[in-house]
Amino acid sequence: MSTPRIGIYPGTFDPITLGHADIIRRGSKLVDKLIIGVTTNPSKNPMFSTEERFAMVEREIANMGISNVEVVGFNALLVKFAQKQGANVLIRGLRAVADFEYEYQMAGMNQQLDDDIETVFLMADVSLQPIASKLVKEIALFGGDIRPFVSSQVCEDVEARVEELGRLGDY
Repeated sequence: MSTPRIGIYPGTFDPITLGHADIIRRGSKLVDKLIIGVTTNPSKNPMFSTEERFAMVEREIANMGISNVEVVGFNALLVKFAQKQGANVLIRGLRAVADFEYEYQMAGMNQQLDDDIETVFLMADVSLQPIASKLVKEIALFGGDIRPFVSSQVCEDVEARVEELGRLGDY
């Protein structure tokens, strides 16, 4: 019996976008079990708490109907988290060359920390490549339409948060 392929797709998912969903859908086909690691990154100035992002990702996964995906929160070194989960694959989504340069460096560092964990890069679908959570939040805060970039439920979540925070700019 072979060792099960357990993958980790880590991110802040603030908010989860259609690009994230695309990588989750495709990544889940490459492994026996895919763990979506919802992490903290205070430097990204999160719009949603870790608990809210966790719930949002869980809801989106349930709506996708994928049975081999689990959502786990973490606040640790990625390799340590992967080891704890028994993962042997890290899945990283790429949108552009700039993403690759950063991710390539991270993959090299992760390999130095544990060379039994492989990193797999998935290119985002061409139609989804420009989508970034940071830009989704910015568009929403300035009153723009984010429906092309997130699910309808996530759109409602973001719009409700923007109402709480207040819109920016002249609109």
